[in-house]
Amino acid sequence: MNLIHTLLAFLLALGPLIVFHELGHYIVARLCGVKVLRFSIGMGRIVWSRRFGPDQTEWAISALPIGGYVKMLDARDPSTVPTNDADLPREFTRQNVWKRIAIVAAGPIANFILAIVVMGALFMHGKEEPGTRLRAMPEASAVYKAGVRGGDVVTAVNGKPVQSWTELRWEIVRAAIDKHAVELTLRGPGGDKSANSAPYRAVLPADRMASLDVDSDVLGILGMQLWRPRPSVDKVLPDGAAARAGLRQGDLVTSIDGKPISDGIAFIEAVRGAAGKTLQVGVQRGSENLVLPLTPDRDPQSGRGLVKLMIAQAPEMVTVKAGPLDALAKGAQRTWETSAMTVKMIAKMIVGEVSLKNVTGPITIADVAGQTARSGLEPFLEFIAFISISLGVMNLLPIPVLDGGHLLYYSLEVLTGRPLPARIGEIAQRAGVGLLFMLMALAVFNDLVRLL
Repeated sequence: MNLIHTLLAFLLALGPLIVFHELGHYIVARLCGVKVLRFSIGMGRIVWSRRFGPDQTEWAISALPIGGYVKMLDARDPSTVPTNDADLPREFTRQNVWKRIAIVAAGPIANFILAIVVMGALFMHGKEEPGTRLRAMPEASAVYKAGVRGGDVVTAVNGKPVQSWTELRWEIVRAAIDKHAVELTLRGPGGDKSANSAPYRAVLPADRMASLDVDSDVLGILGMQLWRPRPSVDKVLPDGAAARAGLRQGDLVTSIDGKPISDGIAFIEAVRGAAGKTLQVGVQRGSENLVLPLTPDRDPQSGRGLVKLMIAQAPEMVTVKAGPLDALAKGAQRTWETSAMTVKMIAKMIVGEVSLKNVTGPITIADVAGQTARSGLEPFLEFIAFISISLGVMNLLPIPVLDGGHLLYYSLEVLTGRPLPARIGEIAQRAGVGLLFMLMALAVFNDLVRLL
Protein backbone atom coordinates (compact mmCIF):
# COMPACT_ATOMS: atom_id res chain seq x y z
CA MET A 1 0.00 0.00 0.00
CA ASN A 2 2.89 2.38 0.85
CA LEU A 3 4.44 1.71 -2.57
CA ILE A 4 1.19 2.61 -4.36
CA HIS A 5 0.85 5.73 -2.20
CA THR A 6 4.43 6.76 -3.01
CA LEU A 7 3.94 6.21 -6.76
CA LEU A 8 0.70 8.20 -6.76
CA ALA A 9 2.36 11.05 -4.84
CA PHE A 10 5.29 10.99 -7.28
CA LEU A 11 2.99 11.18 -10.32
CA LEU A 12 0.84 13.85 -8.69
CA ALA A 13 3.93 15.94 -7.92
CA LEU A 14 5.82 15.54 -11.18
CA GLY A 15 2.93 15.33 -13.67
CA PRO A 16 1.58 18.89 -13.22
CA LEU A 17 5.12 20.30 -13.27
CA ILE A 18 5.82 18.70 -16.65
CA VAL A 19 2.47 19.90 -18.00
CA PHE A 20 3.13 23.43 -16.76
CA HIS A 21 6.65 23.42 -18.24
CA GLU A 22 5.47 22.28 -21.65
CA LEU A 23 2.50 24.69 -21.56
CA GLY A 24 5.04 27.49 -21.19
CA HIS A 25 6.68 26.43 -24.47
CA TYR A 26 3.31 25.89 -26.14
CA ILE A 27 1.70 29.21 -25.18
CA VAL A 28 4.70 31.34 -26.16
CA ALA A 29 5.15 29.41 -29.43
CA ARG A 30 1.51 30.16 -30.31
CA LEU A 31 1.95 33.82 -29.34
CA CYS A 32 5.02 34.01 -31.58
CA GLY A 33 3.03 32.56 -34.51
CA VAL A 34 4.75 29.14 -34.62
CA LYS A 35 2.60 26.16 -35.56
CA VAL A 36 2.52 23.45 -32.87
CA LEU A 37 2.02 19.92 -34.20
CA ARG A 38 2.03 17.92 -30.97
CA PHE A 39 1.90 18.46 -27.21
CA SER A 40 3.01 15.27 -25.43
CA ILE A 41 3.18 14.31 -21.77
CA GLY A 42 5.79 11.55 -21.56
CA MET A 43 8.24 10.31 -24.16
CA GLY A 44 8.36 7.42 -26.60
CA ARG A 45 5.38 5.62 -28.13
CA ILE A 46 2.06 7.47 -27.99
CA VAL A 47 -0.60 5.58 -26.02
CA TRP A 48 -3.43 8.12 -26.30
CA SER A 49 -4.00 11.25 -28.39
CA ARG A 50 -6.68 13.69 -29.55
CA ARG A 51 -6.57 16.67 -31.93
CA PHE A 52 -7.92 20.07 -30.93
CA GLY A 53 -7.80 23.72 -31.99
CA PRO A 54 -7.51 25.61 -35.27
CA ASP A 55 -4.18 23.92 -36.10
CA GLN A 56 -5.48 20.48 -35.06
CA THR A 57 -2.62 20.14 -32.58
CA GLU A 58 -2.22 16.56 -31.37
CA TRP A 59 -2.49 16.34 -27.57
CA ALA A 60 -0.88 13.07 -26.51
CA ILE A 61 0.15 10.89 -23.59
CA SER A 62 3.26 8.79 -24.27
CA ALA A 63 4.50 5.56 -22.73
CA LEU A 64 7.58 6.74 -20.79
CA PRO A 65 6.69 9.10 -17.88
CA ILE A 66 10.08 10.87 -17.92
CA GLY A 67 9.16 14.28 -19.26
CA GLY A 68 7.30 15.70 -22.20
CA TYR A 69 7.76 17.76 -25.35
CA VAL A 70 6.17 20.26 -27.72
CA LYS A 71 6.75 19.40 -31.39
CA MET A 72 6.64 22.45 -33.65
CA LEU A 73 6.88 22.96 -37.38
CA ASP A 74 10.67 22.71 -37.83
CA ALA A 75 12.71 22.41 -41.06
CA ARG A 76 15.53 20.63 -39.19
CA ASP A 77 13.32 17.59 -38.50
CA PRO A 78 12.31 15.57 -41.62
CA SER A 79 9.03 14.61 -39.91
CA THR A 80 8.03 18.25 -39.32
CA VAL A 81 9.26 19.99 -42.50
CA PRO A 82 6.51 22.32 -43.84
CA THR A 83 4.72 20.79 -46.82
CA ASN A 84 2.47 23.76 -47.44
CA ASP A 85 3.87 27.13 -48.56
CA ALA A 86 1.29 28.86 -46.36
CA ASP A 87 2.95 27.25 -43.30
CA LEU A 88 6.48 28.48 -44.10
CA PRO A 89 6.17 31.74 -42.09
CA ARG A 90 5.07 29.65 -39.08
CA GLU A 91 8.13 27.38 -39.14
CA PHE A 92 10.29 27.61 -35.99
CA THR A 93 13.72 28.29 -37.54
CA ARG A 94 12.30 31.13 -39.65
CA GLN A 95 11.48 33.13 -36.52
CA ASN A 96 13.92 35.80 -35.40
CA VAL A 97 16.38 34.79 -32.67
CA TRP A 98 14.55 36.69 -29.91
CA LYS A 99 11.32 34.79 -30.58
CA ARG A 100 13.21 31.50 -30.47
CA ILE A 101 14.83 32.51 -27.17
CA ALA A 102 11.41 33.40 -25.75
CA ILE A 103 9.89 30.06 -26.81
CA VAL A 104 12.73 28.00 -25.34
CA ALA A 105 13.00 30.01 -22.10
CA ALA A 106 9.22 29.89 -21.51
CA GLY A 107 9.29 26.33 -20.09
CA PRO A 108 11.72 26.99 -17.21
CA ILE A 109 10.13 30.40 -16.57
CA ALA A 110 6.74 28.67 -16.24
CA ASN A 111 8.23 26.44 -13.54
CA PHE A 112 9.55 29.45 -11.63
CA ILE A 113 6.17 31.20 -11.90
CA LEU A 114 4.41 28.09 -10.57
CA ALA A 115 6.82 27.93 -7.60
CA ILE A 116 6.24 31.62 -6.80
CA VAL A 117 2.45 31.19 -6.91
CA VAL A 118 2.47 28.01 -4.76
CA MET A 119 4.82 29.49 -2.16
CA GLY A 120 2.89 32.76 -2.19
CA ALA A 121 -0.35 30.85 -1.57
CA LEU A 122 1.26 29.00 1.35
CA PHE A 123 2.45 32.27 2.91
CA MET A 124 -1.03 33.78 2.44
CA HIS A 125 -2.68 30.77 4.05
CA GLY A 126 -0.20 30.73 6.89
CA LYS A 127 2.40 28.03 7.50
CA GLU A 128 2.63 26.34 10.89
CA GLU A 129 6.33 25.71 11.48
CA PRO A 130 8.64 25.12 14.43
CA GLY A 131 9.98 28.39 15.85
CA THR A 132 13.61 29.39 16.36
CA ARG A 133 13.91 28.88 20.12
CA LEU A 134 17.00 26.79 20.84
CA ARG A 135 17.37 23.77 23.07
CA ALA A 136 20.18 23.67 25.64
CA MET A 137 23.38 22.87 23.78
CA PRO A 138 26.64 21.10 24.79
CA GLU A 139 29.32 23.39 26.21
CA ALA A 140 31.75 22.15 23.55
CA SER A 141 29.45 23.20 20.67
CA ALA A 142 30.24 26.14 18.39
CA VAL A 143 27.11 28.10 19.30
CA TYR A 144 27.72 27.73 23.07
CA LYS A 145 31.30 29.00 22.63
CA ALA A 146 29.86 31.93 20.66
CA GLY A 147 27.75 32.87 23.70
CA VAL A 148 24.37 31.32 22.82
CA ARG A 149 22.40 29.63 25.57
CA GLY A 150 19.47 27.22 25.64
CA GLY A 151 16.04 28.82 25.54
CA ASP A 152 17.19 31.81 23.48
CA VAL A 153 15.30 32.73 20.30
CA VAL A 154 17.12 33.46 17.04
CA THR A 155 15.48 36.51 15.43
CA ALA A 156 17.89 37.19 12.53
CA VAL A 157 20.84 35.66 10.64
CA ASN A 158 23.34 38.13 9.16
CA GLY A 159 20.76 40.86 9.61
CA LYS A 160 17.97 38.98 7.83
CA PRO A 161 14.91 38.31 10.04
CA VAL A 162 13.94 34.66 10.55
CA GLN A 163 10.65 33.47 12.03
CA SER A 164 10.78 29.70 11.62
CA TRP A 165 13.24 26.82 11.93
CA THR A 166 13.08 26.35 8.14
CA GLU A 167 14.17 29.94 7.54
CA LEU A 168 16.94 29.63 10.17
CA ARG A 169 18.30 26.44 8.62
CA TRP A 170 18.09 27.98 5.15
CA GLU A 171 20.25 30.97 6.10
CA ILE A 172 22.80 28.83 8.00
CA VAL A 173 23.19 26.36 5.11
CA ARG A 174 23.54 29.24 2.64
CA ALA A 175 26.33 30.75 4.74
CA ALA A 176 28.03 27.33 4.91
CA ILE A 177 27.92 27.01 1.12
CA ASP A 178 29.31 30.54 0.69
CA LYS A 179 31.83 29.96 3.53
CA HIS A 180 30.76 33.20 5.19
CA ALA A 181 30.70 34.05 8.88
CA VAL A 182 27.30 33.97 10.58
CA GLU A 183 26.07 36.70 12.90
CA LEU A 184 23.08 35.52 14.92
CA THR A 185 20.75 38.03 16.53
CA LEU A 186 19.01 36.46 19.52
CA ARG A 187 16.48 37.34 22.15
CA GLY A 188 17.11 36.17 25.66
CA PRO A 189 19.18 35.39 27.47
CA GLY A 190 18.70 32.05 29.20
CA GLY A 191 15.21 31.21 28.03
CA ASP A 192 13.51 34.55 28.76
CA LYS A 193 10.35 34.34 26.65
CA SER A 194 9.61 38.07 26.75
CA ALA A 195 9.50 39.62 23.30
CA ASN A 196 10.87 42.80 24.93
CA SER A 197 13.99 41.17 26.36
CA ALA A 198 17.26 42.73 25.22
CA PRO A 199 18.63 41.30 21.95
CA TYR A 200 22.26 40.26 21.66
CA ARG A 201 24.54 38.97 18.90
CA ALA A 202 26.72 35.89 18.54
CA VAL A 203 29.18 35.25 15.71
CA LEU A 204 30.13 31.91 14.15
CA PRO A 205 33.43 32.54 12.32
CA ALA A 206 33.92 31.93 8.61
CA ASP A 207 36.52 29.17 9.13
CA ARG A 208 34.02 27.21 11.27
CA MET A 209 31.31 27.59 8.63
CA ALA A 210 33.73 26.61 5.83
CA SER A 211 34.56 23.35 7.63
CA LEU A 212 30.93 22.18 7.63
CA ASP A 213 29.72 19.40 5.36
CA VAL A 214 26.52 20.77 3.80
CA ASP A 215 25.35 17.18 3.17
CA SER A 216 25.03 16.66 6.92
CA ASP A 217 22.89 18.07 9.74
CA VAL A 218 24.53 21.50 9.71
CA LEU A 219 22.50 22.95 12.60
CA GLY A 220 23.04 19.85 14.74
CA ILE A 221 26.81 19.96 14.20
CA LEU A 222 26.89 23.59 15.33
CA GLY A 223 24.90 22.62 18.43
CA MET A 224 21.56 24.11 17.40
CA GLN A 225 18.52 21.97 18.14
CA LEU A 226 14.82 22.75 18.47
CA TRP A 227 13.66 23.83 21.91
CA ARG A 228 11.33 21.31 23.54
CA PRO A 229 8.86 21.73 26.42
CA ARG A 230 9.49 20.44 29.94
CA PRO A 231 8.99 16.63 30.13
CA SER A 232 5.38 16.18 31.23
CA VAL A 233 3.72 12.77 30.91
CA ASP A 234 0.97 12.72 28.23
CA LYS A 235 -0.02 9.07 28.58
CA VAL A 236 1.08 5.93 30.45
CA LEU A 237 0.52 2.69 28.54
CA PRO A 238 -0.55 -0.40 30.53
CA ASP A 239 1.81 -3.29 31.34
CA GLY A 240 4.95 -1.19 30.94
CA ALA A 241 7.85 -0.08 33.12
CA ALA A 242 6.34 3.41 33.54
CA ALA A 243 3.04 1.98 34.85
CA ARG A 244 4.90 -0.34 37.26
CA ALA A 245 6.92 2.61 38.57
CA GLY A 246 3.73 4.54 39.35
CA LEU A 247 4.09 7.34 36.80
CA ARG A 248 0.80 9.06 35.92
CA GLN A 249 -0.58 11.31 33.24
CA GLY A 250 0.24 14.95 34.06
CA ASP A 251 3.40 14.15 36.04
CA LEU A 252 6.31 16.52 35.36
CA VAL A 253 9.69 14.75 35.27
CA THR A 254 12.26 17.00 36.97
CA SER A 255 15.33 14.78 37.39
CA ILE A 256 16.90 11.35 36.87
CA ASP A 257 19.34 10.08 39.48
CA GLY A 258 19.50 13.59 40.92
CA LYS A 259 20.43 15.26 37.61
CA PRO A 260 17.95 17.84 36.20
CA ILE A 261 16.06 16.84 33.05
CA SER A 262 15.32 19.79 30.76
CA ASP A 263 12.94 18.28 28.21
CA GLY A 264 11.31 15.16 26.77
CA ILE A 265 14.24 14.38 24.46
CA ALA A 266 16.66 14.29 27.42
CA PHE A 267 14.28 11.95 29.27
CA ILE A 268 14.01 9.61 26.24
CA GLU A 269 17.80 9.54 25.80
CA ALA A 270 18.32 8.69 29.48
CA VAL A 271 15.73 5.87 29.35
CA ARG A 272 17.08 4.36 26.12
CA GLY A 273 20.55 4.02 27.61
CA ALA A 274 19.38 2.36 30.83
CA ALA A 275 17.80 -0.98 29.84
CA GLY A 276 17.49 -3.16 32.97
CA LYS A 277 18.93 -0.44 35.21
CA THR A 278 16.85 1.22 37.93
CA LEU A 279 16.61 4.99 37.58
CA GLN A 280 15.51 7.29 40.40
CA VAL A 281 13.07 9.59 38.62
CA GLY A 282 12.19 12.89 40.26
CA VAL A 283 8.56 13.82 39.59
CA GLN A 284 6.44 16.86 40.39
CA ARG A 285 2.80 15.81 40.84
CA GLY A 286 0.67 18.81 41.69
CA SER A 287 2.21 20.22 44.89
CA GLU A 288 4.06 16.96 45.67
CA ASN A 289 7.67 16.16 44.78
CA LEU A 290 8.23 12.41 44.45
CA VAL A 291 11.09 10.08 43.55
CA LEU A 292 9.96 6.94 41.71
CA PRO A 293 12.14 3.91 40.86
CA LEU A 294 11.89 3.28 37.10
CA THR A 295 13.49 0.17 35.56
CA PRO A 296 13.25 0.28 31.74
CA ASP A 297 12.61 -3.02 29.96
CA ARG A 298 14.98 -4.07 27.21
CA ASP A 299 13.61 -3.77 23.68
CA PRO A 300 14.24 -7.21 22.08
CA GLN A 301 14.96 -5.65 18.66
CA SER A 302 17.15 -2.61 19.45
CA GLY A 303 18.37 -3.48 22.94
CA ARG A 304 17.39 -0.01 24.14
CA GLY A 305 15.44 0.83 27.26
CA LEU A 306 11.64 0.80 26.87
CA VAL A 307 9.12 2.19 29.40
CA LYS A 308 5.81 2.43 27.42
CA LEU A 309 5.12 6.07 28.09
CA MET A 310 4.25 9.10 25.94
CA ILE A 311 5.97 12.30 26.98
CA ALA A 312 5.63 15.88 25.68
CA GLN A 313 8.31 16.77 23.14
CA ALA A 314 6.52 18.88 20.51
CA PRO A 315 8.54 22.01 19.58
CA GLU A 316 7.26 25.55 19.92
CA MET A 317 5.27 26.41 16.78
CA VAL A 318 4.84 29.75 14.99
CA THR A 319 2.55 30.83 12.15
CA VAL A 320 4.38 32.39 9.20
CA LYS A 321 1.77 34.44 7.34
CA ALA A 322 1.65 37.42 4.96
CA GLY A 323 -0.80 39.51 2.91
CA PRO A 324 -1.29 38.83 -0.83
CA LEU A 325 1.41 41.17 -2.21
CA ASP A 326 3.86 40.44 0.59
CA ALA A 327 3.22 36.70 0.19
CA LEU A 328 4.01 36.82 -3.54
CA ALA A 329 7.14 38.84 -2.79
CA LYS A 330 8.18 36.22 -0.22
CA GLY A 331 7.43 33.46 -2.75
CA ALA A 332 9.55 35.22 -5.39
CA GLN A 333 12.37 35.75 -2.91
CA ARG A 334 12.32 32.10 -1.78
CA THR A 335 12.26 30.96 -5.42
CA TRP A 336 15.24 33.18 -6.28
CA GLU A 337 17.22 32.06 -3.22
CA THR A 338 16.48 28.38 -3.87
CA SER A 339 17.53 28.76 -7.51
CA ALA A 340 20.76 30.56 -6.55
CA MET A 341 21.61 27.92 -3.93
CA THR A 342 20.95 25.12 -6.44
CA VAL A 343 23.29 26.75 -8.97
CA LYS A 344 25.98 27.19 -6.29
CA MET A 345 25.65 23.55 -5.26
CA ILE A 346 26.03 22.43 -8.89
CA ALA A 347 29.10 24.65 -9.32
CA LYS A 348 30.67 23.26 -6.14
CA MET A 349 29.99 19.69 -7.32
CA ILE A 350 31.80 20.47 -10.58
CA VAL A 351 34.91 21.77 -8.76
CA GLY A 352 34.77 18.98 -6.17
CA GLU A 353 33.87 21.07 -3.10
CA VAL A 354 30.56 19.24 -2.63
CA SER A 355 30.04 15.49 -3.00
CA LEU A 356 28.32 14.10 -6.12
CA LYS A 357 26.11 12.05 -3.80
CA ASN A 358 23.85 15.12 -3.68
CA VAL A 359 22.68 14.27 -7.21
CA THR A 360 19.30 12.59 -6.73
CA GLY A 361 17.02 10.77 -9.13
CA PRO A 362 13.44 9.58 -9.47
CA ILE A 363 13.61 7.05 -6.62
CA THR A 364 14.57 9.68 -4.04
CA ILE A 365 12.06 12.17 -5.46
CA ALA A 366 9.31 9.54 -5.26
CA ASP A 367 10.27 8.65 -1.69
CA VAL A 368 10.23 12.29 -0.53
CA ALA A 369 6.97 12.88 -2.43
CA GLY A 370 5.38 10.01 -0.51
CA GLN A 371 6.70 11.24 2.85
CA THR A 372 5.54 14.84 2.33
CA ALA A 373 2.14 13.69 1.04
CA ARG A 374 1.67 11.68 4.24
CA SER A 375 2.67 14.74 6.30
CA GLY A 376 -0.13 16.88 4.87
CA LEU A 377 -1.11 19.18 2.03
CA GLU A 378 1.18 22.09 3.01
CA PRO A 379 4.45 20.07 3.09
CA PHE A 380 3.45 18.37 -0.17
CA LEU A 381 2.78 21.70 -1.91
CA GLU A 382 6.08 23.08 -0.62
CA PHE A 383 7.83 20.01 -2.01
CA ILE A 384 6.13 20.55 -5.39
CA ALA A 385 7.35 24.16 -5.41
CA PHE A 386 10.91 23.01 -4.64
CA ILE A 387 10.85 20.40 -7.42
CA SER A 388 9.41 22.99 -9.83
CA ILE A 389 12.37 25.28 -9.08
CA SER A 390 14.82 22.39 -9.51
CA LEU A 391 13.20 21.47 -12.83
CA GLY A 392 13.51 25.07 -14.01
CA VAL A 393 17.16 25.36 -12.97
CA MET A 394 18.16 21.98 -14.42
CA ASN A 395 16.54 22.82 -17.76
CA LEU A 396 18.53 26.06 -17.92
CA LEU A 397 21.88 24.29 -17.59
CA PRO A 398 23.93 24.84 -20.77
CA ILE A 399 23.75 21.19 -21.80
CA PRO A 400 22.79 20.41 -25.41
CA VAL A 401 19.32 18.77 -25.69
CA LEU A 402 18.16 20.80 -22.65
CA ASP A 403 16.54 24.23 -22.92
CA GLY A 404 19.72 25.81 -21.58
CA GLY A 405 21.75 24.27 -24.42
CA HIS A 406 19.44 25.80 -27.03
CA LEU A 407 19.58 29.16 -25.25
CA LEU A 408 23.37 28.94 -25.43
CA TYR A 409 23.17 28.41 -29.21
CA TYR A 410 20.85 31.37 -29.65
CA SER A 411 23.00 33.57 -27.39
CA LEU A 412 25.99 32.81 -29.62
CA GLU A 413 23.83 33.67 -32.61
CA VAL A 414 23.00 37.05 -31.06
CA LEU A 415 26.72 37.71 -30.48
CA THR A 416 28.00 36.51 -33.86
CA GLY A 417 25.04 37.48 -36.04
CA ARG A 418 24.72 34.01 -37.56
CA PRO A 419 23.34 30.64 -36.40
CA LEU A 420 25.56 27.85 -35.14
CA PRO A 421 26.75 25.55 -37.99
CA ALA A 422 24.54 22.47 -38.28
CA ARG A 423 27.50 20.08 -37.96
CA ILE A 424 28.60 21.61 -34.64
CA GLY A 425 25.00 21.44 -33.44
CA GLU A 426 24.81 17.72 -34.23
CA ILE A 427 28.06 16.95 -32.38
CA ALA A 428 26.94 19.01 -29.38
CA GLN A 429 23.58 17.19 -29.33
CA ARG A 430 25.28 13.80 -29.20
CA ALA A 431 27.63 14.97 -26.45
CA GLY A 432 24.66 16.37 -24.54
CA VAL A 433 22.75 13.10 -24.77
CA GLY A 434 25.80 11.23 -23.44
CA LEU A 435 26.25 13.66 -20.56
CA LEU A 436 22.56 13.48 -19.71
CA PHE A 437 22.64 9.69 -19.59
CA MET A 438 25.70 9.80 -17.31
CA LEU A 439 23.92 12.21 -14.95
CA MET A 440 20.83 9.97 -14.93
CA ALA A 441 22.99 6.92 -14.19
CA LEU A 442 24.71 8.76 -11.32
CA ALA A 443 21.34 9.89 -9.92
CA VAL A 444 19.89 6.36 -10.01
CA PHE A 445 23.09 4.95 -8.47
CA ASN A 446 22.88 7.46 -5.59
CA ASP A 447 19.20 6.60 -5.15
CA LEU A 448 19.96 2.88 -4.88
CA VAL A 449 22.81 3.52 -2.40
CA ARG A 450 20.42 5.51 -0.19
CA LEU A 451 17.76 2.83 -0.55
CA LEU A 452 20.06 -0.07 0.32
